[in-house]
Amino acid sequence: MQTLAFDGRTGAAGDMILAALVAAGADPDVLAPVEAALPIEYRIDETTEKGIAATTVDVGIEGGGSDTDDADANGSDPGGAAHAHQHGETTHSHGRTHDHENDGTHDDENDETGDGHAHAHTRAEGAGAHRTYAECRDLVASMDLSDRVEADALATFRRLGVAEARVHGTDLESTHFHEVGADDAIADIVGAALLVDDLGVESIVTTPVAAGGGEVSMSHGTYPVPAPAVAYIAGEANWELVGGPVETELLTPTGAAVLAQFADGVDSLPSLSVESVGYGAGRKSLADRPNVLRATVGAASGGLVRDGIRVLETVVDDTTPEVLGGLHDRLADAGARDVTVVPTAMKKSRPGHLIQVVVRPEDVSAVAERLAAETGTLGVRETPTTHRWIAERSVEASTIELNGERYEVDVKIAADDAGDIYDVSAEYDDCAAVAAETGRPTREILRRAETAYRASETSDSEQ
Repeated sequence: MQTLAFDGRTGAAGDMILAALVAAGADPDVLAPVEAALPIEYRIDETTEKGIAATTVDVGIEGGGSDTDDADANGSDPGGAAHAHQHGETTHSHGRTHDHENDGTHDDENDETGDGHAHAHTRAEGAGAHRTYAECRDLVASMDLSDRVEADALATFRRLGVAEARVHGTDLESTHFHEVGADDAIADIVGAALLVDDLGVESIVTTPVAAGGGEVSMSHGTYPVPAPAVAYIAGEANWELVGGPVETELLTPTGAAVLAQFADGVDSLPSLSVESVGYGAGRKSLADRPNVLRATVGAASGGLVRDGIRVLETVVDDTTPEVLGGLHDRLADAGARDVTVVPTAMKKSRPGHLIQVVVRPEDVSAVAERLAAETGTLGVRETPTTHRWIAERSVEASTIELNGERYEVDVKIAADDAGDIYDVSAEYDDCAAVAAETGRPTREILRRAETAYRASETSDSEQ
């Protein structure tokens, strides 16, 4: 399975993710729809961070041109040439490095507000209207994007919108983005969706993502790291958030939302046949380590698939067997992945049932409401489960021969993500129907169907 793996030990910001994806092999020409829809340009450059050759991506104001006075003020090399991606045309700078500084204010970069980069252009940081969630959604929908890219970009904005709404106590539709509603943040989010799509990977993972430490200054005041929106986004993500390793902000809302949308969490870099490695640099200089986000692309060896879930529970003592019997189908219609009903004893030894429902994070609310409506329970618990490990599953036909007649039986195939089969299970109803027709025991039909499928797979592999 083609896999993209991020190393989250120095956090992430929108521009760092863009840079890491480009450095790992994504084609920056795919960013053209964003440049066509917004008055911005993606400027791609190279830098060296603590001896690591890395890529940077800045979002600049279209036609901003050279700004040598500002470059001198930031201690840059005014003779350096900007490396700009402008609708397929790229100019390169040679022999340049970037100074890094930070004034401690929070924006949607990896602690990079000091803009210590030696760029001879005007950056779009915070430029443009600060839009509501609905306005961001309409803008993305107006771009010339594929269905998959548009869906990923809109889902990322929704994550940001839900987090902002929770922080400010507002509803999603009227939530007004602050730093993350400006042109550069939109360019980061849609750009990430475009570059991920261009890489064409089947799986994206990240090691635990560092938030940093200390405090961060925002438009509403000073807060401890991670910033409130980052904390909410991480709570809905399938990866782990860790503090440190330095006392400064490392993970921004846009960086968190992009990783939450695309990446599943792993404890360490998975086994990969490495094909490419890229480093995306942030603009802040860290004292004892390079401020880079590493992206590794390669073929992963087989294993189970990590599936982000939540578990809902409730206990009932007055629900009829008929309602319990139909509960699986009713909850599945609302988004449940699995439903278990377990007999239990309640207080005063009353008989009851424990209902456990496996559900994806985005379906929690809908399934909880359906569970309450179907059972009449007065409360539903959400347990802190974050994921499960599941097999790749498929259903295929197995052909068996009995008394000169051929019968087809569906079998469920369980395989790891490399396609190696480790379980074959015949569908009971199909086998029972064949058993009734032939007069053979059902367990014989089950065994024959599973054996026949395994034999056909062995034969195919030897050809």
